[in-house]
Amino acid sequence: MHLSKRGFTLVEVLVATTIGAFIVSIALGALKVISTSAEMVDDNIRTTAEVRFASNILARDLVNLYRDSNIRNMRFVGSVVKSGDRAVSILTFYTVGRTKARIDQPEGDVYEVEYYLLGDEEKTYLMRRLWPNPDPNKVEPGGVLTAIAKDIDIFEVRFFDGEEWTDEWPEEMQSLPELIEVTIGAIKAERRGSAVESFMVNFTRFAGGEAAASEEGGRSGTSESSGGQAEGSRGQEQSGGTGSSGTEMSR
Repeated sequence: MHLSKRGFTLVEVLVATTIGAFIVSIALGALKVISTSAEMVDDNIRTTAEVRFASNILARDLVNLYRDSNIRNMRFVGSVVKSGDRAVSILTFYTVGRTKARIDQPEGDVYEVEYYLLGDEEKTYLMRRLWPNPDPNKVEPGGVLTAIAKDIDIFEVRFFDGEEWTDEWPEEMQSLPELIEVTIGAIKAERRGSAVESFMVNFTRFAGGEAAASEEGGRSGTSESSGGQAEGSRGQEQSGGTGSSGTEMSR
């Protein structure tokens, strides 16, 4: 008996090729969506970590604010500068620190610290200038300059004098505000997520008092302080993360 051998017809090959190409396109689209979602999650985690790390450092410095019976030996200045169409805060004060800024040089435990935003439309950094042994008679301030967080879009500081809130606290005030509110955040138009943290420090307690730090969400703790009471409130955020370190430059 003769058996005839028959292969696929042209139509069958075309149909199979079309179905295979359709399946591959769906798989590639799904992989792209998954990859994009993973990148967004990673970006949100990193942004939240940057904001939280910067907030923790600034809150610690404020809680350890240096106090003296002679107001002339203290420094606490808050100013505002225009950056495009928005106002950006600059905060300068004396703080007490136990970690040396320069290991190979003698230092005391009182530092001048300054926070401000630096950057352009593409990249912005929250800078921290730490000046060991500050000299009030020196025109140009020195110290170690560190970028403690990047892609920061919001740095706003407000002061309460007992009656009203203000955006500036000039050196001529010769006193400390009763409360200070700090907001640090990263909000980008191209991001679906953002991270904003806000905390408040109470300076009405005397030096050596107990400072209690609390955050919305049930986390609280206590620490010894020479400055005041710190109370933090969590703003918009996506998820937690680990702290980041900045780039240091000595001046």
